[in-house]
Amino acid sequence: MSGESFPRPDVLDRICSFFDVDARILLEPVDTIGSQGQILNSPFLTDFLGHGVRQLSEPFFPSGFYRFTRRSFISNGQFIVGLVQVFRGQDGITFVKGFEAREAMRFQGLSESPRSREFRGLVSAHEDGVAFMISRRRAMTYSFNYLARIGSMENNFWLGYVARTVRDGSGERVTRMVYEHLGREFGPALAAARSSGFAEEADLMPYHRHLLRPDVPFR
Repeated sequence: MSGESFPRPDVLDRICSFFDVDARILLEPVDTIGSQGQILNSPFLTDFLGHGVRQLSEPFFPSGFYRFTRRSFISNGQFIVGLVQVFRGQDGITFVKGFEAREAMRFQGLSESPRSREFRGLVSAHEDGVAFMISRRRAMTYSFNYLARIGSMENNFWLGYVARTVRDGSGERVTRMVYEHLGREFGPALAAARSSGFAEEADLMPYHRHLLRPDVPFR
């Protein structure tokens, strides 16, 4: 049914019973109705992937800005320092977004526009840590990330690894990664953003370098 008016609920119920169909009265256009969690919370996935998404609480993995450091996949001997934002949607699902380093895009001959550099992902609780599934626009450059909190003075560091989806023989595919929670204020985030991009090992923040253990192969 479509129009500016609709039948009374009792009349609609009689119509549905007669035709053996189900119906809803929509007070907004169909194309604006969200599909919140319909995939992860579908009957097929709700107790599997959906469970971790629902269980990820704010105290366990807080929202805000995170500085991350990892070895570069495309430039041997260098590291990538970047910034991401973690936030909760209206339905409680945890998301992550950020931008690839300009130097990394330029090195590969790719567009350096914000639209091309942006990546987004979903965060889920996984055992004693968190797991990310991240992609650039149009499902480009998928990566899987796993992080677990480690002891620190402010309890704001996470250590794990990132795995990229590339064909066998295309270089290193898995490497250690450090996340540092900077809080929700824009000041520290802007300072971290200014130092993002390629970095030499000697230029890494001391504790980030200590956690990454550059001289120890990842296993």
